Amino acid sequence: MSQIQSGSDKLQEGYQEVQVGPEKLEIPEEWTVTTLSNVASRFISGGTPDSGNEDYWGGDIPWTTAAVVDGPQFEGEKDFLTQEGLENSTASLVPEGSILFGTRVNVANVGRTKKEIAISQDLTGIVLDESKVDPDFVTWHLLLNQAKIRDRYSQGSTIQGMLTDDLKSLPLLSPSLPEQRRIAEILSNVDEQINQTDKMIEETKNLKRGLMQSFFSGSDSKNTREVRFGSNLATIPVDWEVTTLSQVCEKIVDGPHSTPDYTDKGIPFVSAGDIENGEIDFENCKRISEENDRELRPRVDPQEGDILLGKVGSGSLGKICIVDTGRRFNIFVQLALLRPITKRILPGYLGTALQYRQMQQQILDNASGASMQYIGTGAIGNLEIALPTLEEQKEISKGFGHIRQKIRQERKHKSRLQELKRGLMQDLLTGKVRVNAD
Repeated sequence: MSQIQSGSDKLQEGYQEVQVGPEKLEIPEEWTVTTLSNVASRFISGGTPDSGNEDYWGGDIPWTTAAVVDGPQFEGEKDFLTQEGLENSTASLVPEGSILFGTRVNVANVGRTKKEIAISQDLTGIVLDESKVDPDFVTWHLLLNQAKIRDRYSQGSTIQGMLTDDLKSLPLLSPSLPEQRRIAEILSNVDEQINQTDKMIEETKNLKRGLMQSFFSGSDSKNTREVRFGSNLATIPVDWEVTTLSQVCEKIVDGPHSTPDYTDKGIPFVSAGDIENGEIDFENCKRISEENDRELRPRVDPQEGDILLGKVGSGSLGKICIVDTGRRFNIFVQLALLRPITKRILPGYLGTALQYRQMQQQILDNASGASMQYIGTGAIGNLEIALPTLEEQKEISKGFGHIRQKIRQERKHKSRLQELKRGLMQDLLTGKVRVNAD
């Protein structure tokens, strides 16, 4: 929110100073401060039918929990109840258009339901008086203050919870109804653009998966043969070679096995957690000194065209990144570095092939450890890979390179939209920037 500077005694023209909880805020003169209880007609609690009674589940009544409620465009459900399940539990139906608010676990998860839905005890349904407020505006207002609500209104050491009286007393900045509707419309439009971008990303990823299946299974070729990769049978074009990674990589090595001394500035030190969507997050990774990096570099010296492979942990095992930068960095032990012999295998092909389900399954099959799975560099070298001619590799690399670039562009577009939305929420929902409500 737009907070008054400490010691400031001069208000912007057309604005007033108000006390909202522990904060003093500057809001437009015609805006008021109210609470949810003053604009809501009902607060509805929920419940969960007996999970062991099959007669209560599998009906046609949608039922949801706070974990599923994830924003203003919420329209999903967790499960379905029968009428008997609804009647024999404390689960309650919430009308279409109501706000769902997490009050037990996932505190302050917020969404507006697009259909009548039953809710669990984790949620409270808020039915608003639409002659006083616009429900979409209230949803956005609660989302703006989500982090503050979680910090202030959580209790309990194992299950966080928010009391109903606390929910009712949540403050709400209230402009005129036309202005509320216009603010909600602007934010919803940006949110819809984000959703459309997500759909474009998912469609492109589906295209990638389909092309992988086509290329690597030989489904677009009349001449195929069956081969075994580890314990799995696969179909590949008849003229493709089967070899191991150790035969097509000049280097397979992991990062240092001891934790270095981290510094505030210096050389990026990349771990498996710093690789997301096939890219390195250099901004948020840890740093090591140049001296430390020089000590490590004889063992690991990442270069453009290398492949990074996550070798530890359920969330990181099998992660793949094609290094496409000449930036200086180093890697931790959770990552393996593969340097392809480019006369045998192209980086783009190797990075793409490692993402194919047959290769990912090989990685899982060769991983060790009960609680924390890992694959060693020796086992990585023994992984088998289907190898087409260099000309075919170029074609595959080029095609998937275009797809990766498309996904990257869409993700950057989404990031810009999310930044725009955050700024608009802060400006519009506090009255810092006014909108034309006519």
